[in-house]
Amino acid sequence: MIGVQVSEADRPVVSEFFELFKTPWEFCRPGGNYQALLCCEGGPPDGDARLVLRYGTGQAPAELPEDAGAAASPVILTCVLGRIPIYTGCRTFGAGGADWLIDERSHRPAVAESGSDARRIIDLGYHLFGEVRHLLTRGQPAECAALPALELHIALLREIILGCSIPLVEIPPIPDGRSLIACLTHDVDHVGIRNHRWDHTLLGFIYRATLGSVFNFCRGRMTLRQVATNWAAVCALPWIHLRLIPDFWSQLDRYAQLEGGRPSTFFVIPKKGVPGIDAGHQTHSRRAAQYDLADLAGDLARLREAGCEIGLHGIDAWRDVASGREEFSLVAGLTGSAELGVRMHWLYFDGQSPSRLEEAGFSYDSTVGYNETVGFRAGSTQAYRPLGAQRLLELPLHVMDTALFYPSYLDLSPRGAHAAVAPLIENVARFGGVLTVNWHDRSIAPERLWGGFYVDLMDHLTKRGAWFATAAQTVNWFRKRRAASISHASWENGTVRIRALADGSGDLPALRLRLHPARERGPGSPLSAAASGNHRDIAFQGEMDLCLPA
Repeated sequence: MIGVQVSEADRPVVSEFFELFKTPWEFCRPGGNYQALLCCEGGPPDGDARLVLRYGTGQAPAELPEDAGAAASPVILTCVLGRIPIYTGCRTFGAGGADWLIDERSHRPAVAESGSDARRIIDLGYHLFGEVRHLLTRGQPAECAALPALELHIALLREIILGCSIPLVEIPPIPDGRSLIACLTHDVDHVGIRNHRWDHTLLGFIYRATLGSVFNFCRGRMTLRQVATNWAAVCALPWIHLRLIPDFWSQLDRYAQLEGGRPSTFFVIPKKGVPGIDAGHQTHSRRAAQYDLADLAGDLARLREAGCEIGLHGIDAWRDVASGREEFSLVAGLTGSAELGVRMHWLYFDGQSPSRLEEAGFSYDSTVGYNETVGFRAGSTQAYRPLGAQRLLELPLHVMDTALFYPSYLDLSPRGAHAAVAPLIENVARFGGVLTVNWHDRSIAPERLWGGFYVDLMDHLTKRGAWFATAAQTVNWFRKRRAASISHASWENGTVRIRALADGSGDLPALRLRLHPARERGPGSPLSAAASGNHRDIAFQGEMDLCLPA
């Protein structure tokens, strides 16, 4: 059992942190018996434990070196687990510091150890739960997008505890029998090019499909066949507007074919011609969609029959509860679903959006991500509950097609895009969780023709053993994990005894129980055996009472 001693203000952050690191813990209570004790920015811990972890950026405790200094924020800390960005301040230690967690800029240790084998004290020079709060509210800048900071904080805590010869049991964010979750989503922005008559969308298409295609061919971003396809699409425009040939931007059924039974989620805009209002109370006419939901009724019905999900691509729901309820009702009325998720158009969002969306009736949101790059904005591979929300979960967005290929963003070739996405997949496979992908409705059509990369990405995730799930299925699996509990865990006389409970109903994959035996700590760092992977996984569904050799 881990005991946690923090201020009242940090308690909601601690609770969410331990929903992501699903291991037995509690807030410190008088007489509590803990193997590890965490405390942040304060006096000495109230209780006793074999391991005391003290996080903080303030004055160093009296028993630490007098020359402990303050590092500028943000900093990058390095250890065998990787590079961990710190956003809310970090202090470093002098000669008494340990060399297994180092400030990349100053090359000074950000950790110090003291005490004895009976009671080891480890001081870390940052506020763990301040970092978690920052990640869940403000997120990471684009330059740190590739670093799953929150998962690294969890991993560091886990490895310190194990490296100090304390065993752990947890419920990792990995479905039983799978290596990760893959969530395929589509923002439906345009539907058909015949909806656009000499507006900026049509004129931009003509330019990009003709001169832009030639330019991209010269840069190695496009093949000669793709150039020819785009020029042919421009020549076909009169016949499409006359409704004599099919509209090549009508690609919803084509997605179902490409995905080959892998379920995905389509986020649809609720109103035609409504641009909404941004944070500066301005409107942008280009944000308005040129299709009506009623025009998609047949397409959406076929998608739902194929196992896909329909969600809201919201306009003003992020900033106004009444607008959120209206937009909810428009999509729910079309789908007949009482549970509805949302992703905001242009990824509009602010700190109050989660509570507004929850009050409007949404089950989850999937807006938190980047327009300009790919990666982990909240530092997490998991669906999490935003601070201030009670039930709504956030399914973070990790990979978006426009971020990869738009000239104004990363402007990558297909090979460069694979190189950018590969480490994200590796991190999700390493830490568990979900990779959420957004491929816009027109992105497999002329002039983008990004379908080849999308198919390759799906095939790669399939080979990695991913469970493909809609956004709602993904969120519901995380809800199932959050609702699970470990009521007892003990290691005594060579035996481990665990009692745990999880919902065994429904057709979602089972959870896992992961047993980490204690590691014998030698004279070096507690992270010296961090890469050993010495754990045991057990499929977990329903009520479980285990008694196993340790």
